Amino acid sequence: MVLSEAKLSDGDSYIQSTFASRHLQTPLPRFCMPDNSIPKEAAYQIINDELMLDGNPRLNLASFVTTWMESECDKLMMAAMNKNYVDMDEYPVTTEIQNRCVNMIARLFNAPLHESETAIGVGTVGSSEAIMLAGLAFKRRWQNKRKAQGLPFHKPNIVTGANVQVCWEKFARYFEVELKEVKLREGYYVMDPAKAVEMVDENTICVAAILGSTLNGEFEDVKLLNDLLIEKNNKTGWDTPIHVDAASGGFIAPFLYPELEWDFRLPSVKSINVSGHKYGLVYAGIGWNIWRSKEDLPEELIFHINYLGTDQPTFTLNFSKGSSQVIAQYYQLIRLGFEGYKSVMENCQENAMLLKVGLEKTGRFNIVSKDYGVPLVAFSLKDHNLHNEFEVSEMLRRFGWIVPAYTMPADAQHVTVLRVVIREDFSRTLAERLVLDITKVLHELDQLPSKYGNDYAKGINGAISVPKDSTLETLREKTSKVIC
Repeated sequence: MVLSEAKLSDGDSYIQSTFASRHLQTPLPRFCMPDNSIPKEAAYQIINDELMLDGNPRLNLASFVTTWMESECDKLMMAAMNKNYVDMDEYPVTTEIQNRCVNMIARLFNAPLHESETAIGVGTVGSSEAIMLAGLAFKRRWQNKRKAQGLPFHKPNIVTGANVQVCWEKFARYFEVELKEVKLREGYYVMDPAKAVEMVDENTICVAAILGSTLNGEFEDVKLLNDLLIEKNNKTGWDTPIHVDAASGGFIAPFLYPELEWDFRLPSVKSINVSGHKYGLVYAGIGWNIWRSKEDLPEELIFHINYLGTDQPTFTLNFSKGSSQVIAQYYQLIRLGFEGYKSVMENCQENAMLLKVGLEKTGRFNIVSKDYGVPLVAFSLKDHNLHNEFEVSEMLRRFGWIVPAYTMPADAQHVTVLRVVIREDFSRTLAERLVLDITKVLHELDQLPSKYGNDYAKGINGAISVPKDSTLETLREKTSKVIC
């Protein structure tokens, strides 16, 4: 009988259990590149195992960023991962798709365009880059005007509320612009338009209004700001414009509050940014900035390159980036249309109302957010004698929920709140479950001694009234009988 002998090649040495592999039994260096290669299966397993310790994005209620998309869109995004968005000559269809998105969004924001006129705008990595670009355009426009008048142009400033996102502070610091902030007060957590206009001077390059405050989702009164600013401009001879930071609310207001005047219908509004990766319903990595007209974007800020092929104009801080998010934005715009976006936003708002009603029924919270604005619920404890919002946030993590607790900016920093952002993938079932888990946490805290001591600031005692809206009244009727 002939005896056969099997010889293993180097490639066969890993035909064994993945976890029995020596590559998973010995630690890899963490802060320097390993000397030797490892099989792709082992590399995948090592990384995948560590990533399991991350939180579940669907339960991350701190984030405004989209965490779910349809599988068809996922496929389109994967197919475009290797396309460099900036290479317009090589990928002309992707460039055309970006231009279509700019024009659709500009018309959604009521830009004063003729039927065949092309909008002025750009796709960005997110609203942070969009705000940087908008700020640079305002700064250069102001400097050019001051130079032409023979006036000093070295001390520009921007007027905002203290509730602005940190990217505005970054712009001011990086590009040497003074940031003049309107302070908040208890019960009023957005910029006061009258106080903002009072702070405007000849060096103000723009006033930044927020359509959807990160703190409590509230829309600032852009219409009142516009009217007050026009009045001051007429008296002083200045031409101070408005930029609307609609990162969160730009894809909400046109569908839930179409009569609300906040966009290019107001003559002082010269540019608007919006995050496609928030309520634009695209994964993280896409924002948009739209200008009212070509005159509002100084030509000297636009660079023309030809080393990728034909002449290509570019106005970005970031150069190379993937095309996936741009294509995903186009997918959502044509897939959902106005009808689909309206349905998604109404559902989000309805679930926010459901959660609000459930929290109110506990009798333990003050609701800090407004019904009119971004679909979120911000709330604070009524009683801080033993426990506070940070303890509630910490204990909710045991159930998988990521619910942030934070203090308000000056001059309302003594107020602490919890916030739940309602996204497309946050269902009615999850809202009901969250109320049950919060109730459990409160019951457990009642049995425990204080972790932070009794010397803790009281929460707010109420919220200011908001204008009633027929859509909101309908939602109230739907949720008034809910038992959580």
